[in-house]
Parts: sequence; structure tokens; C-alpha cells
Amino acid sequence: MKAKFLVPLFLFLGLAGFLAFGLTLNPREVPSPLIDKPAPAFTLARVDDPAQQFSLADMRGKVWLLNVWASWCVACRQEHPVLVDLARRNLVPVVGLNYKEVRGDGQLDARGMALDAETGLAVERARRWLGEHGNPYVLSVLDIDGRVGIDFGVYGVPETFLIDGNGKIRYKHIGPITPENLQQVILPKVEEVRRAG
Repeated sequence: MKAKFLVPLFLFLGLAGFLAFGLTLNPREVPSPLIDKPAPAFTLARVDDPAQQFSLADMRGKVWLLNVWASWCVACRQEHPVLVDLARRNLVPVVGLNYKEVRGDGQLDARGMALDAETGLAVERARRWLGEHGNPYVLSVLDIDGRVGIDFGVYGVPETFLIDGNGKIRYKHIGPITPENLQQVILPKVEEVRRAG
């Protein structure tokens, strides 16, 4: 008779312990399988001139940040002043990945690029937003269909990746960057990666 009551009790206690442990974890510290791996290759149109393309090879030899953002992203507004200040201080180049700026039908042309009307709308929205809030990016590119974001494992916006001079991802920050995150975590990691060469 006692076993009949003890089994559910132990199951309940085990489940409660598991849930209690889960509540102590930081959701911003989700380990990425891409850390210390080559960043996924991509070539995308630039926001400032969609006829021009950007690829990872353009940043070879540089330590830099890839910041995933969108004009519709509320948290991006929260972190944007931090990025503008970072750009003003010229401590590390930041490339913007404008993520799913428009939500069209996803039709692509023969090169795999979004159709012109969708691209035009994305460019207009991104430029307007950067004009209103300041542009912290050395350049920003259009990931209209979100494929590059998927390759990077993005599941929320904003996210920021530290990429070394060999094109490897060294750190991933999930969520908006705060001044504290920048000073205590991101900039020290940038310096660590630079020293490692």
C-alpha cells in the first residue's frame, strides 16, 4: 500500500526538482553549436545599395560583430543606442543583418534573391529606421527570407555574433545588448579574440 503512494510522490518531487533547476538557468545563455565553427557563408544585398553585395570574405582578417535586427523589433530599439555609442567609439566594426524586414510571399528570383518589390520595401523600411535612430553599422545587409538567420541559428531578434578574422563564430549574444553586457562581456571577448589572433 505504501508503494502506491510513494511512486507518485517521488515522481512529483523529481519533476519539481527538474523544474526548479530549469528556473535557475539564464535563457540568454543558450549554448550555440556554432561557437568555434566557421560562420555560415552568405552573400546578401546591402541596405545602402542593393546592387552591391556583401559576403563574409569582405571581413576576412577583421574581428567584428554581426548584429541581427529589424525595424519591427521592439527589443532592437532598446539596444540601438548602445550600438550607436559603440560605433561612435569605433571599438569594433558592426555589420547589420536586417532580418525578415518584410513578410511577403517569399518568392525568389533565379539567383535566390527576393523579388524587386519586396527588396524595395525592405530597403525603404530599413533606411528609414536607420535614418530615424542612427546607423551604427559599417554596413547592413538584407536577409529578407530569413535563410541566413536560420543558418546562424537565430530564433529571436536581436542577436549578435562575434566573428574572428578567420570567419569563425566566437560568441553569441541573445537579446538586446545593454551597456553592462557590452562592457563586461562583449568587449572583453573582442579583446580576447584579437589577442588570440
